[in-house]
Amino acid sequence: MIVSLSLEHPHTNYTNLDVISGKVYLRVPNPGHVSSIVVKLEGESRTRLMAALRPDRPERQRPVLEVHKILYRTQVVWPANMLPQDVATSKASFSLNAGQYEYPFQFKMPINNACVPNTSMATNVNFAGMALEVARPPTQHVKQTLPPSLSGFPGEAEIRYYVKVTVNRPQFFKENPRSLSPFTFLPIEPPKPARADGEAYARRQHDGVPAGPAVPAVPAEPTAGSTPPRFTVDARLPNPAILTCNKDMPLRILVKNMSPRGKHVYLQMLQIELIGYTKVRAHDVERTESNSWIVASMSNMAIPLGSPSDPIGTEVPINREYWADKTLPNTVAPSFQTCNISRFYELEIRVGLGYGSYEHGSDQLVVLPLRLPVKVYSGIAPPKALLDATQQQQQGMGMGMGPAPGMGMGHPPPPVPYDDAPPSYEDAIGQDLPPIDGYRGNYQPPPVPEGAPRWEDDKRRG
Repeated sequence: MIVSLSLEHPHTNYTNLDVISGKVYLRVPNPGHVSSIVVKLEGESRTRLMAALRPDRPERQRPVLEVHKILYRTQVVWPANMLPQDVATSKASFSLNAGQYEYPFQFKMPINNACVPNTSMATNVNFAGMALEVARPPTQHVKQTLPPSLSGFPGEAEIRYYVKVTVNRPQFFKENPRSLSPFTFLPIEPPKPARADGEAYARRQHDGVPAGPAVPAVPAEPTAGSTPPRFTVDARLPNPAILTCNKDMPLRILVKNMSPRGKHVYLQMLQIELIGYTKVRAHDVERTESNSWIVASMSNMAIPLGSPSDPIGTEVPINREYWADKTLPNTVAPSFQTCNISRFYELEIRVGLGYGSYEHGSDQLVVLPLRLPVKVYSGIAPPKALLDATQQQQQGMGMGMGPAPGMGMGHPPPPVPYDDAPPSYEDAIGQDLPPIDGYRGNYQPPPVPEGAPRWEDDKRRG
């Protein structure tokens, strides 16, 4: 038997509330027996870190694995009257004649993750060379919006989504045919405040040295032209500080004159860099990886800022055209937190200022770094109906009303305890909402380098 599946109208990125539909194709060259054909919509967050065997022997290490099934929904496409929970215990066997068969399937992507106790040995193991590694059951869970697909840390951290079909055969000695179709997931963004609450900012002050020779031959009385310049540089974002993928950064950079000066101040260089921190946890072992993306970088600019005659306290904005058309790269994942992996960001702005001259070597160049903690949003706005329904539910909960029951496609897993209280019932009300009609993102996780360590072959998973 040969089985395959295909997604109908596949998107570059799937998001919450999307309907994932497709067909299973089964080719039976010879008559055979089949117990069931099951399609699963799955999401996994997997981590693997090295830990010392003994505190006094840090060079001797052992691998620690942690696996979370953040998304797990099943649908029995054949026989049609069998429930997913009966697949494991059913001893029924049905004959299939030689031929080709098609079975449609359909799932709706939920909003929140829902970790399932993972008892499958096939998904809890990893092969590193000839060594067999087994993941212990996780004990901590976080209830949040489904995280984006994540790669770039081969053999260490990975979040992936896929649709998988399994043809269960009653014969113990015969392999169950399987097929898998991975896809990229990009979540909708959290609700944004109606208006900014002031500005978030980072500030640096610089006290310069007088313009002119570094070591004067004859001491001289201070003059207006030799007064040491003093100024501050601010980087400001609307509060809360949010950067949105595929949109311009609402950034302002201001240079403020703090003392009399007789010479020009020049903008000589400007660099805007996004720094991402990925916190990886495998049980009691933690590690933080960092990545960076250059958003804008310019040098040898020689742009005068203001005038020497400007009064003290004058703020001169740096022209935002230098970064207005520079959006975040499509390899940047939005900020997220899931059970064993989280991602957070800082925006670093490096401003190079020269005083007295724009000529290289005579400009008294000083580079001032400024850092702002920021959140990155996907740019996929939640539908208004979802925001309105969530607000109504929150008001109802305040009046003592309980959550409404949900209706959805597929069969959600049984609830499990979480460390934090679950949010309001977005999933329940979200199942009745249509898919996102608008911008869907252009997220492309970096590919796994050839030859890099990988998790065991998905086709071997149950």
